[in-house]
Amino acid sequence: MNTENKTSRIAGFYRLDIDERMRKVREFAELGDEDVGILQQGGISLEEANRMIENVVGRIQIPLGIATNFLINGKDYLIPMAIEEPSVVAAASNAAKMIREGGGFTAGSDEPIMIGQIQLLIENPEEARDRILVNKKQILSLANEQDSILIKLGGGARDIEVRILDNGMLIIHLLVDVRDAMGANVVNTMCEKVSPFIEEITGGKVNLRILSNLSVKRMARAEVKIPPSALGGSEVVDAIILAYEFANSDPYRSVTHNKGVMNGISAVALATGNDTRAIESGVHAYASMKGRYKPVSHWSRDNKGYLVGRIEIPLAVGIFGGATMSKSSRVNLKILGVKTSQELAEIMASVGLAQNLAAIRALSTEGIQHGHMSLHARNIAAMSGAEGGQIDKIAEILIAENNITVSRAKKVLEEMK
Repeated sequence: MNTENKTSRIAGFYRLDIDERMRKVREFAELGDEDVGILQQGGISLEEANRMIENVVGRIQIPLGIATNFLINGKDYLIPMAIEEPSVVAAASNAAKMIREGGGFTAGSDEPIMIGQIQLLIENPEEARDRILVNKKQILSLANEQDSILIKLGGGARDIEVRILDNGMLIIHLLVDVRDAMGANVVNTMCEKVSPFIEEITGGKVNLRILSNLSVKRMARAEVKIPPSALGGSEVVDAIILAYEFANSDPYRSVTHNKGVMNGISAVALATGNDTRAIESGVHAYASMKGRYKPVSHWSRDNKGYLVGRIEIPLAVGIFGGATMSKSSRVNLKILGVKTSQELAEIMASVGLAQNLAAIRALSTEGIQHGHMSLHARNIAAMSGAEGGQIDKIAEILIAENNITVSRAKKVLEEMK
């Protein structure tokens, strides 16, 4: 298929049945029969699961959806999202459609530098700091002996920072370019390898040696400019900005604001086999770095009246290693068509910004429950015992009556029978 003709703008994608949706995705990403089978029939095997964690007894399944309409740095993407919460995939797709009206997302990212921390216990931390910095070249050389493949790929230990905490602890930061991996294993290995030498040159005692998930050297960012007409008018722009200002002033609101961002980011992370807990802890810690918990996105109006949205967050993600090598993760990465970990981070930042826009636009207009009602009603109908076409018919009645309860669904089902 000619890549120039590919577009993520697929009108009525949500109206298609599952087979037709997969046909569209298959054409876009040039998936084979095996790829389709992995996503629709298998996921990970029990054998694969048993290699990933301990004490395996089975697997659980989470729905995998495709968000459409994403145009990032001039390139179209279909976005695999693994999540159990209703409306998230639809909301991301709808927001991306609005953002497309302003030219799509402009995204960028830093080099994939991870921070490894070495905790040194010593009586004279200032003197130890000087000794470490004098021996920086040798420490980096020793670290780089641990992964010749990473060095060949252009990565490796790049620099050292030394911090003295308020309690007198000395913390060494080993800065490692991990290329297209998330990087935890290689960073931890390097920290452990250089620790005996650090003890030797300082006379101190190393305690912890582990990476930090606050990966502020590895930032991803995205920006959008949306015409008011795409959002529903200038009053909607005002409402969105007021919603942002609420979050910026109140941590009780900003934590839920950021949860909306992470709905998008974590769903893509899970679909691609990345560490959702590491990503979430890093983003929430970053939101607190200025002394109070803040929103990680920013919304304002430019001099043309356009809504301007920005996000900048630490995103330590990979396309090689760990769970990203599972069969289902490889297929989802194939759908995305990403070539580097930086590209994946830029996509995830864009999805987070889109998800945030969808949430605060809904909250400031019709309310958040409006988008949930259709899927919620279908779930209630299924719980009542409805099957097949009965589910949609009953859901329509429940929504029309604004009475989405199991008892009402059961009564409607009885009347239909």
